[in-house]
Amino acid sequence: HAGLIHFWISLITSCKTFYIQSHLPEMESKVSEGGLNVTLTIRLLMHGKKGETVKKMREESGARINISEGNCPERIVTITGPTDAIFKAFAMIAYKFEEDITNSMSNSTATSKPPVTLRLVVPASQCGSLIGKGGSKIKEIRESTGAQVQVAGDMLPNSTERAVTISGTPDAIIQCVKQICVVMLESPPKGATIPYRPKPASTPVIFAGGQVRADPLQLTKLHQLAMQQTPFTPLGQTTPAFPGLDASPPASTHELTIPNDLIGCIIGRQGTKINEIRQMSGAQIKIANATEGSSERQITITGTPANISLAQYLINAR
Repeated sequence: HAGLIHFWISLITSCKTFYIQSHLPEMESKVSEGGLNVTLTIRLLMHGKKGETVKKMREESGARINISEGNCPERIVTITGPTDAIFKAFAMIAYKFEEDITNSMSNSTATSKPPVTLRLVVPASQCGSLIGKGGSKIKEIRESTGAQVQVAGDMLPNSTERAVTISGTPDAIIQCVKQICVVMLESPPKGATIPYRPKPASTPVIFAGGQVRADPLQLTKLHQLAMQQTPFTPLGQTTPAFPGLDASPPASTHELTIPNDLIGCIIGRQGTKINEIRQMSGAQIKIANATEGSSERQITITGTPANISLAQYLINAR
């Protein structure tokens, strides 16, 4: 009986996978009709801004398409709407990119046509589902769509989002986006997301030892965003953190204790997570060694009030 049950489970799983891959548009409409997918928002990174093109895409796709403002070489394009409207918008973007590539090749000596490439911006908490256990999900998406998909190992600066790069023919990209939408619907983001905001071209970025740090004003803005998303007050602090924007506030130190059974998820494998928190907050963070008989570990955070508050928020989020 056990063998027979295993056989039926395998058969049902195979049929389910085949159905998702073969009938994705129908599945999407059923998700929408069931009220599970009122709207979906997809973010991607682009260069430049073409007002007339975007206006046409809005009208023909039915999706809401917004482009971030500011003096930035990169722009965040936000596409919101029912899944069918999002797919139409992505189809128009992919074919427009291919048209641009074709036009640029007419003045070039290159013989091989480069693929269309899009960069999605996805909350880091959803990237695990997109990759799948042992890379199984991302491999399945690559093989079934013919598109190349890469999930960045590091989060985008001053955010909790990662870049997901998709390359291929327009048709492959459309199918790939459909499958990514299904994953995002099935696995909503966990906790608060700090969205990636491209830096203005004029903002200096300091590269030191492989780390990228924003200036104090950028950290202040990021802190304020973090505070808006989670009702969290820094330890011992009852007044607003930033009565004025002092470019170089004095450094101070805060200590907090974390239960031993939670310290692993804050440190991460080989220290990856605590290093991300150090990089994003700009604070120095030291974790004391385990003390015999104690169920807690002490964490010491040193930096400006903005650094400390952001580090505490990120530790809480972990």
